[in-house]
Amino acid sequence: MAEKSYYDVLGVSKDATEKDIKKAYRKLVRKYHPDVSDDPQADQKIAEINNAYETLRDKEKRAEYDAMQANPFAGGFGGAEGYRGQGGFRWEDVKDQFGEGAPFGSGSFRFDDIFSAFGGRNQSSSRQSGSGFEGYDHFGNAFRDTGPVPGQDQHAEISVSLDSVYRGDDYSIKLNVPTRQADGSVSHEQKTLKIKIPKGITEGKQIRLSGQGAASMGGGKNGDLFLKVTINHPDNIRLEGADVYQTVNITPWEAALGDKINVSTPAGKFGVNIPKNSKSGSHLRIKGKGIPAKKAGDLYLTLNIVSPEVMTEAQQQAYATLKEVFADTQITR
Repeated sequence: MAEKSYYDVLGVSKDATEKDIKKAYRKLVRKYHPDVSDDPQADQKIAEINNAYETLRDKEKRAEYDAMQANPFAGGFGGAEGYRGQGGFRWEDVKDQFGEGAPFGSGSFRFDDIFSAFGGRNQSSSRQSGSGFEGYDHFGNAFRDTGPVPGQDQHAEISVSLDSVYRGDDYSIKLNVPTRQADGSVSHEQKTLKIKIPKGITEGKQIRLSGQGAASMGGGKNGDLFLKVTINHPDNIRLEGADVYQTVNITPWEAALGDKINVSTPAGKFGVNIPKNSKSGSHLRIKGKGIPAKKAGDLYLTLNIVSPEVMTEAQQQAYATLKEVFADTQITR
């Protein structure tokens, strides 16, 4: 997979839509995730799949990558600085640019020599600046050598409980982390990270772990790891930002006559007054008892009238009496 284009890695065409790219990525992750795959190269494939997806999912990165694919020596994504950041290039890919008299031989090369051969370091078209080396490549494209390129940021998801969001909590996650060795090869090791879930974090927010992303290709700082938060909650609860909506079942007589009931919620137990003639679907608002974000949300109790089953003759008679008493009731159906 390492010799393929990013499109080949994901198995999509060059005109694939964002939806096609995301669908292909999810399918490959399910297939090659190290926790489920028996493939001995699963770790390597997942790393390559992630690298391809992180480029093609971003419109700007994808445009730069497409331009590099069309002309590998035109700068931008694949220019002098871009090659260093994307894993380097092989002598076989560039030797035709230098001819037989290349000063660094046919088997290996130094990055500084590439700069010189393309009109960079030690050439009249270059100059030094306080923040790094600046110059122009063999094709007249400006570049700056600012030193080691940081590792790529990584993105993942973490699923937490609604209770954890209300009180804050500590989580542990296990990741297969790519690590670059001294010889340039990449190995993977399993790392356990302890994550602090901030109190009041809402669905879709990200937790940033500095230095826990991909290793640098050239000795620079590691990238960061961004964890997108998803919140697990019971089926009778839904979330809208920091607001929490919880469905609460009540009996027909509680709805009709009004009553005080006790309700267990993520914010604790509350005594709630049911107004007379309440309807299914109506809301009771408890201000400030939603997710305790910077601006706390509200808790909405959605009433759901549930009729009890008829199990005895006495219960059947009670319903018959109810029918008789409300015989004149008109219901729009």
